[in-house]
Amino acid sequence: MLRPALPMVPKPAAHPVKLAVAYCTCFLLWGSTWAVVKAGLDDLPPLRFAGIRMLVAGLILLPFARAQGMKLGRRTTGHIMGLGCLQLSIPFALLFVGQQWVPTSWASLLFSTFPVWLLLVGRVLMPDQPLTAPKLFAAGLGVVGVVALQYSQLGQMEVSHLVWLGGGLILVSTGFMAVANVLVKRHMAHVPPLVLVFIQTLSSAVPLLGASFLLEGGQTANWTPRAVMAVLYLALGGTVMTYGCYYWLLQRVSLAAVGVMSLLDTLVAVALGVVMLHEPLTPSLILGGTLILSSAAMAQFAPERSRQTAPA
Repeated sequence: MLRPALPMVPKPAAHPVKLAVAYCTCFLLWGSTWAVVKAGLDDLPPLRFAGIRMLVAGLILLPFARAQGMKLGRRTTGHIMGLGCLQLSIPFALLFVGQQWVPTSWASLLFSTFPVWLLLVGRVLMPDQPLTAPKLFAAGLGVVGVVALQYSQLGQMEVSHLVWLGGGLILVSTGFMAVANVLVKRHMAHVPPLVLVFIQTLSSAVPLLGASFLLEGGQTANWTPRAVMAVLYLALGGTVMTYGCYYWLLQRVSLAAVGVMSLLDTLVAVALGVVMLHEPLTPSLILGGTLILSSAAMAQFAPERSRQTAPA
């Protein structure tokens, strides 16, 4: 069993600027990872790619985790390793495999269901995180915004059985991530964020590399400069920095605000395409961006409780 949920003692108040920097770091870096993953899959088998990413991230975090102290006990460490499978190894295996057959636009669209999953799972596992109309409306508005954002590309895609399979894998991975996030928020408030990421990345690298050895033995890895840069960028920027900030934020903001990150990173991915790749700025992009930003603003101010409870 997981460690019983700790009493909901508020975390020390964080400076608004610090909260904003951590929040923006997460969705800006995660928004850039979709294209990097797609590029890396041209050279590396998916499970090996994901496993090496986690292994490198864990090794980078080792000195920082040691400095923060790692005396957690065998039971807590085992729980963090289990959450690492739910949060990283299973979802990333499904995501990397699914992205072989699904364009980046569709992958980000399917992943945009994350805030809805998160609110539903949070309602089941955390009674103090009730479903409220503003939260549901913010999540739904964000999903509609992502659909509008990708509307011009959705009609140009040829759907095959591999596309359906890849889309299903991405959707299932999103559900696993939602469950893991709620469990971390509920049970791991006492663990330093970098220690949490360190244990999860190393423990998730083992099953990913083991699965690669069993299932991808006949596939070659082409260690081109592009592949090396993809692994390093995803390990440092897409894992170490983002998850360190993310787990710190998870105990300080609402689940609705956390879920909006998956919508904002899609907006970032599309914006990078417009700015850096000179892709056309269409009315659907403007409409989708407006809806997503509106969703983010609503999620930040959505009330945590549907009704006030008398103090004990």
